[in-house]
Amino acid sequence: MKRVFLFVPLLAALVVGVFLFAGLGKDPTTLESVLVGKPVPEFSLESLDDPDVTLDRSVLEGKVSLLNVWAEWCPSCWDEHEYLSYLAKEQGVRIVGLNYKDQRETAFRFLNRLGNPYDTIIFDPKGTLGFDLGVYGAPETFVIDAEGVVRYRHVGVVNEQVWRQKLLPAMNDARGNG
Repeated sequence: MKRVFLFVPLLAALVVGVFLFAGLGKDPTTLESVLVGKPVPEFSLESLDDPDVTLDRSVLEGKVSLLNVWAEWCPSCWDEHEYLSYLAKEQGVRIVGLNYKDQRETAFRFLNRLGNPYDTIIFDPKGTLGFDLGVYGAPETFVIDAEGVVRYRHVGVVNEQVWRQKLLPAMNDARGNG
């Protein structure tokens, strides 16, 4: 009977090994989203720029857009901000910002220091829309088609490689140019 207990650590190590092996080769910036192919969830949140203006899902309709989840406290958001500014100003990409779990004052300091690439900024201090979108943290970027449907989700920094290999093709598909 005692010999059976000798195999318990081996069995446990085997189970852990199989679990870890299953995760190898997966791209950590690709998180499955149950929202891909579905409309952005309904929301009613303030504009960062004007607390008297209430924004809803319609802000993401009419034109293919990037919805970029960002915050001042997020170091990776600082890293991607220059490239987002390039996309908005030089490439004409419409970017809607979702300021996530931030304070209005710190968000303004961030934008005043780095510039504002966003067409509109949804202020989500409690993370309610972020939660509904399945956001794990910032930055995350979604491709939203002209009907307000989520077409793609990217977790992590947006840079030239991500733009060319992932986001631009997803935007072209959302425009029907794919």
